[in-house]
Amino acid sequence: MSASELDGTPVIGLLSKASRVVYETSFVPMLALNGKVDGASLDLIAKDGSKVPVLLSAETTGSGKECRTTIAFLLADARRAFERDLAKARAEAEAQLLLTQREGKLREQFVAILGHDLLNPVASISSSVGMLARESLSETGQEIVELTQGSVKRMSLLIHNILDFARNRLGGGIELNMSDEAVLETEVRQVVNELRAANTDREIQLDISLQGTVRCDGPRVGQLLSNLLGNALTYGDPEHPIFVNLNTIDEGAFELGVRNAGAPIPPSAMERLFDPFMRSTNHGDQMGLGLGLYIASEIAKAHGGKLEVSSNDDWTTFTLVVPPGGIDGQTDSGQGETAIGGT
Repeated sequence: MSASELDGTPVIGLLSKASRVVYETSFVPMLALNGKVDGASLDLIAKDGSKVPVLLSAETTGSGKECRTTIAFLLADARRAFERDLAKARAEAEAQLLLTQREGKLREQFVAILGHDLLNPVASISSSVGMLARESLSETGQEIVELTQGSVKRMSLLIHNILDFARNRLGGGIELNMSDEAVLETEVRQVVNELRAANTDREIQLDISLQGTVRCDGPRVGQLLSNLLGNALTYGDPEHPIFVNLNTIDEGAFELGVRNAGAPIPPSAMERLFDPFMRSTNHGDQMGLGLGLYIASEIAKAHGGKLEVSSNDDWTTFTLVVPPGGIDGQTDSGQGETAIGGT
């Protein structure tokens, strides 16, 4: 509107209908009472009828015929948008909080189911099959028992991986029970022998060279090895052997490596290799949940170490490197459990 059009127009005539109500019932009384008003949110009406959001401030000076009221309008589009976004973000955050609380209860129930309702029957099946294996069976019966034992071990590993994943995401972390190199060597040999027995058509070569004292959670490192070796058997070239090596690299430090021939890991997959539920897309076998490498990397972190990977046209190698003394260099001989927080 031009200056001549505005001249002599009552302020209330510039406001929208809703703003007129606020102006008369709130703005004018407050101005009369306090002599000033700051930041009232109103809408002006443009010449074309559109609304113009403003913040209106006013101050009255003088008295009688000298009384003068000065009104200032500040465009408020950005502030209105900010307030709307803020209100929306708050509502979304509150809704997300409620959802997270509900999901937390569901996760706790999920962990309880895994820890009891699934592991107990699997343990019972494993025990029963073990007893059956000691009986006099036909060749076919013995093959069925061996296949069942392999399936039970695979099922147990999957359940433990899911259980560790759930605990880690709930903040419980990977629990460690530190022990010396004798337990570690026993665990590594046991894992290799079990997978050799379950994969009689594959060659797995083991080289162990431990010197001095190393500290770690032997069963957890065995779990890590089982995951890595399982991957090597699944994705490696069956015409070539798989190499497993365990050796000290410094006083109290050790490394555990698994190397297999086969197609290299694509660069795109390398970036997310240790993410949960990440599975290979260049292999026909899509079994598993994609938690093996994630759990392996978390076990490495819990030990204060790291899990490294290299892959080319000749070999794919995963290497666990654990520093001297494991976590924070601890070298005590106790068997206490240590929980390392997860992500």
